[in-house]
Amino acid sequence: MIDTNEESPLPSVPEDLIETPRRRATQASEPGLGRVPPNSPDAEQAVLGSILISPNDSIGLCLEKLRTPQMLDAGGKSKSDADEISFFYDLKHQLIFELLVDMYEAKEAIDTLTLTNRLRDRGQIDTIGGPAYLASLEDSVPSAANLTYYLEIVWEKYLLRKMLKVCGGMMQNAYSHEGDVEQLLDEAETRIHRINDERVSERQSDMKTLVLNVMGEVEAQHLRQGELSGIPTGFMDLDKMTDGLHAGEMIVVAARPSMGKTSLAMNIVEHVTMEVQKPVGVFSLEMTAESLVTRMLFSQARMNLRNARDGFMSNSDFPRMTAAAGRLAKAPLYIDDTPGLSVLQLRAKARRMKHQHDVQLIVVDYMQLLNSTSRRARDNRQQEISEISSGIKTLAKELRLPVIVLSQLNREMERDKSRKPRLSDLRESGAIEQDADIVGLLYKPAGAEDEEDGASDFSEGEPVNLLIAKQRNGPTGDVHMTFLKNYTRFESAARISPEDMPTE
Repeated sequence: MIDTNEESPLPSVPEDLIETPRRRATQASEPGLGRVPPNSPDAEQAVLGSILISPNDSIGLCLEKLRTPQMLDAGGKSKSDADEISFFYDLKHQLIFELLVDMYEAKEAIDTLTLTNRLRDRGQIDTIGGPAYLASLEDSVPSAANLTYYLEIVWEKYLLRKMLKVCGGMMQNAYSHEGDVEQLLDEAETRIHRINDERVSERQSDMKTLVLNVMGEVEAQHLRQGELSGIPTGFMDLDKMTDGLHAGEMIVVAARPSMGKTSLAMNIVEHVTMEVQKPVGVFSLEMTAESLVTRMLFSQARMNLRNARDGFMSNSDFPRMTAAAGRLAKAPLYIDDTPGLSVLQLRAKARRMKHQHDVQLIVVDYMQLLNSTSRRARDNRQQEISEISSGIKTLAKELRLPVIVLSQLNREMERDKSRKPRLSDLRESGAIEQDADIVGLLYKPAGAEDEEDGASDFSEGEPVNLLIAKQRNGPTGDVHMTFLKNYTRFESAARISPEDMPTE
């Protein structure tokens, strides 16, 4: 390693590259004045020394670790972003690294002599400390065998400095902010989560890696021999069509009021939490948490909810209910029934739910009850729904999980009941059609009798179809179901049997 206490001074360095406590604090936007942000000069020197010793093996690993795809433009150069800072704390080291990368991409020979020559040609040899400093870099490590460990140290210090910069920026925004506080909070959470994503994300995106990943997925699908790649819903025909629910997907289930949207969503939640044993988060803007749990309890016990409300339960019903309650109490289900949520509040709550409970599926009931805090959307319902839909899709991608969101259909469906619903029947449909990965429309098949006064409730045991009107990565078509109204439960039509039918 370099002895920083040597008597012989380094050649003069231009003022714009001099590392002072004030300049370092400014680079990281640290709130505390005069404090030096986290850094490791020895690790930075070791990384550069490893490159000079073994450039062909080392630079590729450095690029994979120190330059993420999100931070590069089309030409491969670093993007300028409010949150971005140098990976190397010492700006001399950053300059040397960028020049080494340029030489590597130009397929030039790399060693101390060629690097010195390039720096001299660019008039920067004195800027970095002269040829003696470059020679000392190569002498700072015996070999490049431990490069991975040096990179990890540099990367961790970079993340800490980035946190300081982001937090400092948020403090400045908080002092000067005059707009919507919720929007500022959402921006702050997004920037913090972006740092975490940068820490855990895969940083290699060359075509060879992508092809290998795809081939690995194809092989895994072959080995599954028909098993689902996503989260199963519990409806065999639906799972066969969609291959389960996948991370990053926005799944819209739409219907007219009282057509069973909530029941269908909660049946899926029930299966995922109790059968698959995966944590699920539910945001219920329409019903209370107690009402949802009541539905699930009677659905699990296969008991008539209406009889219980009227007080006509028999003594033999209580053991079934107790057994169902025991199973349900162990389910990893988290329900938030806060009314009048904005999409920014929803995203903040979902992030915390993901962090605290690692939920694998989120359900939102329902989209039209959310609101946007954007000023431009307050007087324009189409713009408001567009921002809500975009926010939910962004949430699914950010948390890398499927989000089921319920939605309403237009009233035109009640005027012409002889036809199937279409994507255009979605209320404020434009943005929802664009953002959704899967759209399912609940409707009564032709010939089903409607109740008095045009009510859209299902009769007991009545067939109902879930039309998959859009699916980005799969087929479309009808999924046939049967609705057991007394149980508030859907079943696959092929699986229903006489003993499943409730008795009065």
